[in-house]
Formats: sequence, C-alpha cells, structure tokens
Amino acid sequence: MITPKYPQNEAQRLAAVKSYGLLDTLEEEDYDNITRLAANFCNTPISLVTLLDTDRNFLKSHHGISLDEAPRNESFCGHAILEKNAIFIVEDAKKDIRFEDNPTVTELGMQFYAGVPIIDAAGYALGTLCIYDTKPRKLTEEQKTTLILLAKQVVKLFELNKSNLQLTATKSLLEERNNNLKQFAGLVSHDLKSPLANITSLSRLLKDEYMVKFDQQGVDYLDYIEESSDHLRDYIDGMLLFYKSDELVKENHYEIPVATIFDDIDEMLFVDHSVFKYTQTPATITVNKAALTQILLNLVGNALKYNHEEIPLVEVKFSQNKNYYIFSVIDNGNGIEKDKQELIFEIFKTVDEKDRNGKKGSGIGLATVKNLVTKLGGTISVSSEIGKGSTFTFTIKKV
Repeated sequence: MITPKYPQNEAQRLAAVKSYGLLDTLEEEDYDNITRLAANFCNTPISLVTLLDTDRNFLKSHHGISLDEAPRNESFCGHAILEKNAIFIVEDAKKDIRFEDNPTVTELGMQFYAGVPIIDAAGYALGTLCIYDTKPRKLTEEQKTTLILLAKQVVKLFELNKSNLQLTATKSLLEERNNNLKQFAGLVSHDLKSPLANITSLSRLLKDEYMVKFDQQGVDYLDYIEESSDHLRDYIDGMLLFYKSDELVKENHYEIPVATIFDDIDEMLFVDHSVFKYTQTPATITVNKAALTQILLNLVGNALKYNHEEIPLVEVKFSQNKNYYIFSVIDNGNGIEKDKQELIFEIFKTVDEKDRNGKKGSGIGLATVKNLVTKLGGTISVSSEIGKGSTFTFTIKKV
C-alpha cells in the first residue's frame, strides 16, 4: 500500500475544509440524494461524499456502508485530490501497487474506485464524490460526465452551507450590537433625563423667584436653557422608542374594533382647538395594538404639531383588502417639499421646520414609524403639497 501524500498547500486546504463547518455534522438529505443518484446511475453498491481532514476521511454522506469516517492514510480519496484530472479511477485495486494491500481492498473487498475531487472557488480540493464496487469494472463516458456534474452540485451545497453559517454569524453579531445599543440607550435615559429635568425645574424656579432681578436678555437665556433641555429630553425619548420598537412588534396580535383604536387616539391627542375625523366602521381587525397605536400616535401627533392653521384638521381613513389593512392620515398642515418626502423616513433626517410651539423635530419619530410598519409586513408613503397638507398612507399585513 502506498500512503497518499499531502498536497503542497495542505495547511491552506485544511483551513478551507474547516471553514465550511461540515466536519462531524449529521447526514443531510441533499447530500444523500446525490450519493444515491451516483450509485444508481453508475450501478455501484457504494457512493460517498467525503471531506479530507487532518488524519481522517470524514464521510458526509455514505450510501451503501455505515461508516462515518476512515483513516486518511488508507483512503483512495487522499490520492484522488492529488490528481489533476477531473476524475480519478482505479479499475482493479488488486492489480494496483498503490492499493493491493489496502484494508479497503483486503478487508472490505473493494476493487473498483472512481472519485471526483470537490474543488471550491479558491481551488482547494476539499474531498471527493466517489463510488466503490466489489468487482473490477469500467465507467462509460456518460457515467464519468454525470459524476463530474454531481460533484459540482456538491460544491454548491458546500458553498450554500458556508453562506448560511456566515449569515447566522452576522445575524448574531448584529443582534448583539443591537442589544448593546438598547442597553446604552437605557443607560443614557437613566443618567441624563433626571439631570435634564432638574435643569428645567431650576430654570423655571429662577424665573419665578428672581424674575425682577433679570433683564430681558437674562430671561431669554433661561428660556433658551429650558427649551434646550426639553428638546434633548424629547430626543432621548425618541431614541428609546426607536430601539424599543423591535420589542414592540413582538407583542401578540388580537382582535380589536377599529373604532376603539381611533377613540383612543382622539382621547390622547385632541383638544378643543383641533378637529379629528375618522372612518366610521364596525370592522374588527387582528393586529398588534401597541405597535399600531404607536404608529398612529406619531403620525397624528405630527399632523397636529406641524400645522400652523388656526384650527388643525386631521382625518384618518381605514380600508382593507385581501392581504392588508390600509390606513391614511390626512392633514391640512404645512406640507412637505417634494425632494424631502423620502428623506423624512430616515433616522435623524428632518425638514428643518419648527412645530407650532417653535420646537424643531429630532428626525427619529418617522424613522420609528417606518421601522414598525416594515416589521408588521407593510409599507408607508407620503404625498404632500406645500401649504395644502400631507397624506401618510401605510399598510399592515393581515395575519
């Protein structure tokens, strides 16, 4: 028996083998289908998909035998990966000095072998798709071609598995980073909101207690301090809601009348100097109420805040089709310039406009809305004209 040599690039080849994450994994139907097909088409009792590890030949799929691995120094596959030809064939191992006293021949009774190296995109021979028979034989050209084509399918399965592993690792990393951001946001909230509240309170106290001692410029400074503190607090609240939106969409869906949701919005947001209209419907929908309410609160709230009309008017329309619930929030507000209508859904992007109380937006609210709508399987869009108001339309996929 002649022990197969190691390729000159063995260290790099082994690293490539391990990068596919297939060593010591369980049988899989996709690989078993290929070995079954190879054995049937070539009329052999045994077919394998192998991966050559440091000192063993791991059998990812083994049609016709129960072994999971074999010593590499006895493997026919160790010779096959050294060949430059597309397929390595031993027609009668008992007459081949390399294999005549190999345990695979003397103990298992194998005489015929054909193996196609499984070569990845970088050129590394990872293992083989091979067949064995207990008698000498030849392959037809059609059988050789078929084995080569099947080996290419094995390579594709290897690459798919590697891509899935990379995607899983990337997903885990992103989830870890997202969790870290949420923790950071919570820490910022705890550590900053209390001092900001103190600053606001002290500013008001100074104005109340010492107003007569300040000139107008001093009062303006205090007003600016209070305004800045309020703005930063709103910014922090917005960031917290944005990072908590993923948790919000995990809440259960349940049936609720549409009218109940609209009544809640009316009670929470509307006062005497504004008008709220909404579709009168007996419809009941199955939704994540917390997420839908947050979406509507943000859109309706913006429709009221960014509205300089003496009497702000907001209307919410509801309809549905086979797959989606459809909501539209219509206002008579300031409107949004056409070239900024897509940007407003990106986090931290604003239209540089102050609300009716003189405050500038943080650019977080609509990004949160889009995040929620997307995770609920829907889409959101806006149509608007300066001085005539805006219409935000979003959908939620039915469950």
